[in-house]
Amino acid sequence: MKLSRRDFSRLGALAALSSALPRSAAPSAIEGMGAQAGTKSGRKLGWCIVGLGRISMGQFMPGVPLSKTGKLTALVSGHREKAERQAAMYNVPSPSIYDYANFDEIAANKDIDAVYIALPNSMHAEYTIRAARAGKHVLCEKPMATSLEDCRKMIEVCQKKKVKLMIAYRCQYQPQHLKAIELIRSGALGQVQIIESAFGFAIGKTFEFDGVRKPSWRLDKKMSGGGPLVDVGIYCLNASRYLTGEEPAEIKGIASVIDHDGRFTQVEENDSWTMRFPSGILASCNTTYGGAGTGGFFKVQGSKGWLRMDPAFPYQGVRLTGSLDGQAFEMPDPQNAPWQFTAEADYFADCVWNNREPKTDGAEGLRDMGYISEIYKSAGLDEVQS
Repeated sequence: MKLSRRDFSRLGALAALSSALPRSAAPSAIEGMGAQAGTKSGRKLGWCIVGLGRISMGQFMPGVPLSKTGKLTALVSGHREKAERQAAMYNVPSPSIYDYANFDEIAANKDIDAVYIALPNSMHAEYTIRAARAGKHVLCEKPMATSLEDCRKMIEVCQKKKVKLMIAYRCQYQPQHLKAIELIRSGALGQVQIIESAFGFAIGKTFEFDGVRKPSWRLDKKMSGGGPLVDVGIYCLNASRYLTGEEPAEIKGIASVIDHDGRFTQVEENDSWTMRFPSGILASCNTTYGGAGTGGFFKVQGSKGWLRMDPAFPYQGVRLTGSLDGQAFEMPDPQNAPWQFTAEADYFADCVWNNREPKTDGAEGLRDMGYISEIYKSAGLDEVQS
């Protein structure tokens, strides 16, 4: 089932309260604000990394030491040797290496303030809840979970344990995306009319990691929760929402499988959907597991100009261009990965130390999963489990 009307009413109210331009999480926004901006009495936020995969080892872990607010203090992995190699790189003490069986022991580690969860989607809820019960704040990768019930439970437990829950929508903390929002809100584009967005790549049956080829968990619906829509299409969905500052009033979706080569027995290969927002803005989005990867894009057309981010969603090299009232505009990304993750970590640390609710909190993750369920239902596929 999809979100109940009560859920949508409650989350719609939350969205209205947060419709103002989001605060930037860039280091420049934190510099000069003193210890309270991202540290507690000068102490950095201690991060425990849960899951040593490509995004954690290649992006988030290198990003934390670049921050002024955090440090790596613990690791959780089912592969002890790999964990020990990573621990040596980041000076994480051996007693602070955990596996999934003894994960709950992180509760006793005072050097851990927060966990970063970079596990397959089906494991997000379990380890968010266990971390919250251990008294640790949680930054969880998107999609939030594989069922709406799990999303609600994650929110409930984190609230009960009085820990922060943030979903890792890193683009909402990235300068070019924030600039696009600023220009739209300022009226520089006039009245926004149309948004187009797409993101996808050609997925393989297996992937290689640490020299070993493994079946792709993304093609296993139980582990992933769906196909490209929940994996990379969610970027297009989320961008359409934060660019408009509105929640979709109507959603229509279609899906297809073109390549009958054994990859898509459980999940769809392609998704396309349209959204009509209350103001009348229309968004058209596409995602694929069968097309060549491009880094994705979005284009916003208004009555006075247009903006295009291409590529829009990769870890580095994003580029914002446009025409504003006849004047050319360009804002390339001078930063390199993993800077986006540094900004994200700094923002979360600021929320923890200053008791602020993250912009991309659990309610934001739940909203997207509800809309994904609507798209799947419209396309004749199984909805996200309620």
